[in-house]
Amino acid sequence: MLFEQLDLSVAAGQLLQIAGKNGAGKSSLLRILAGLAQPEQGQLYFGTTPLRQVMPEFAANLCYIGHQSGVHEQLTARENIRFWHAATAEPQAIDDYALLGQLGLAGLEDIPCRMLSAGQQRRVSLARLWFTRRQLWILDEPFTALDQAAITMLQQHFLLHLQQGGAIVLTTHQRLTLVFEQLISLELAYRW
Repeated sequence: MLFEQLDLSVAAGQLLQIAGKNGAGKSSLLRILAGLAQPEQGQLYFGTTPLRQVMPEFAANLCYIGHQSGVHEQLTARENIRFWHAATAEPQAIDDYALLGQLGLAGLEDIPCRMLSAGQQRRVSLARLWFTRRQLWILDEPFTALDQAAITMLQQHFLLHLQQGGAIVLTTHQRLTLVFEQLISLELAYRW
């Protein structure tokens, strides 16, 4: 058993940071919260309704980025972004080249992702957060392979999302360096 008697909620404007040693169940908890795995006991709610009853509505309000980058390595950075953008079916608010430039990937837009560093691939993966209009972001180790400047930029984007009424659930082994007024911390204990 990874965890038990867990009772938590996340509201608009809140960031829930889940911490714990490797193997403590952080990724498993995120997968349950995202509706990708089922808890053995208990119930998940979206608002006041059991999640299983409103899964399509929940999924339409969720952006989940797992520990793996989710980048198609044969595609270029721009092609990955165009694919994800088309999948969201949301109007394009920012040009692909401008977005990649903002993320520190100027000049790398048309290079296959397999040729990018791990940090550059992570930036491509996280680009989804700049054009998604999903209210809830669930992010598994979003700072992995990022340099300090990219971590700061990402945290600033988190603040903007929270100020606009979004909510974030994330795992990280790194300290958050910016002040999040509605930060909730949960530490999972390693149980072996």
